[in-house]
Amino acid sequence: MITLLGGARRACTGPTRREALKVGALSLLGGLFNTPAVKALEQSQNPFLFPARAKSVVLLYLQGGAPTQDMFDLKPHAPDGVGGEFKPIATTAPGVEIGELLPQTARWMHRSSIVRSVYHNGGCHKNLPMYTGFDINLPDEEFRESDPPSMGSVCAYVDRDIPRRLPTYAYLPCPLGWGEVRKKAGPHGGFLGRRYDAFSTECTASVDHPPDDIWNPQVVRGEPRLTDMDLLDGITLDRLTVRRRLVEQFDDQFRMLETRNDPGNFSSQQRLAFDMLTSNPVREAFDLGRESSDMCDRYGRTLFGSATLLARRLVERGVRFVNVSWDNFSKRFEVSKAAWDTHENNFPMLRQTLLPNFDQTYSAFIEDLDSRGLLNETLVVTMGEMGRTPKINAKGGRDHWTYCYSVLLAGAGIQGGSIYGASDEQAAFIKDRPVHIRDICATIYHLLGIDPEMPVHDRAGRPVPVAHGGQSLREILA
Repeated sequence: MITLLGGARRACTGPTRREALKVGALSLLGGLFNTPAVKALEQSQNPFLFPARAKSVVLLYLQGGAPTQDMFDLKPHAPDGVGGEFKPIATTAPGVEIGELLPQTARWMHRSSIVRSVYHNGGCHKNLPMYTGFDINLPDEEFRESDPPSMGSVCAYVDRDIPRRLPTYAYLPCPLGWGEVRKKAGPHGGFLGRRYDAFSTECTASVDHPPDDIWNPQVVRGEPRLTDMDLLDGITLDRLTVRRRLVEQFDDQFRMLETRNDPGNFSSQQRLAFDMLTSNPVREAFDLGRESSDMCDRYGRTLFGSATLLARRLVERGVRFVNVSWDNFSKRFEVSKAAWDTHENNFPMLRQTLLPNFDQTYSAFIEDLDSRGLLNETLVVTMGEMGRTPKINAKGGRDHWTYCYSVLLAGAGIQGGSIYGASDEQAAFIKDRPVHIRDICATIYHLLGIDPEMPVHDRAGRPVPVAHGGQSLREILA
């Protein structure tokens, strides 16, 4: 096999864009997609059941499990050892209060809804339920080819025949688990195949004063960055075009050896990879250097801030599903070792680092979308993979908890100033209107105009509804 654009480069997430450009990739990478599923999906009914209220979704993912009872569901009258140190403050939505360390976020509650009764049965630190709605408690966090597809991957499938210069689904600032040198389950194409995985950047990550203490973390600096974007020495755009034609000729020959009904191919990924190398508008979309210094300051000179600013650049260029993770870089860079996993020093971590930086970036993002006329067509969802215990442990931390936590939704299609569900007096268990995480997924699909009951077919050909039986929360929809 001939490899174009230089030697291969292996990443923990599988084939790189460079590897996807190998001659004969369309046939020899047949294991990367689920041919029975694609065939079955070709025969499925129209997935668009509802008018799309959201052109794009941005998922702000707080890896580690944010203590939402210290953010969006405070219990100031709870007993000592439960309620915490922070006080509720008023917001722009009458009767809706959130934590005092989120004053800028409070300015946008009239455009937001808090769901305070979310739960799942998928286990602690399991990301699969949040991205798919599927929550069987698997033995670990690792990715499996048999996993169901993520919401972003379903968007990529639905948009598969639409010509694009940018991906449908982008994941920033790096693949989930990349900072821990692993591939975690959740935000992938799963049994639909890798052709529907997210387009992911990589990133830098550092702190001002190394080393970084796990329970006294510093602000993580850095930026998302594209990889393998420079042409090798001696490769001009003309030579690249010739090579592209050569790839197409070889792939045409390989297609002739396959059955006519086998639609599994990587042509769209190949076109996108070439466009990423040759298109100035595509490269410009990922270039944060084109933003003003004042704009970067508004978002915060942090990795999360930079990634969220890049998300805005992608949304305004038509990318349909963008994930921004506040992640753990404990092994690759030895920083952000806990992220939002606050087993110790919960309140100092929130006060000194986590909440001020989230508050700044989130409010800047919502304000930026609003000023550009994008908030009415962009759904912004903030959540982690679980909540945290009502009881504060002996080390001043909150431990894992999946029985009740909050999710914040804002923007397109959301009834601003609304609250759905309620926790008990200690934010321990659900008091009213339980919401399974699959219902959050169904709501996101609904706002995108995708039928939550649309079937995708696993590798055995069995139909699986994309939201796994979840029901959209119509009461919070505008």
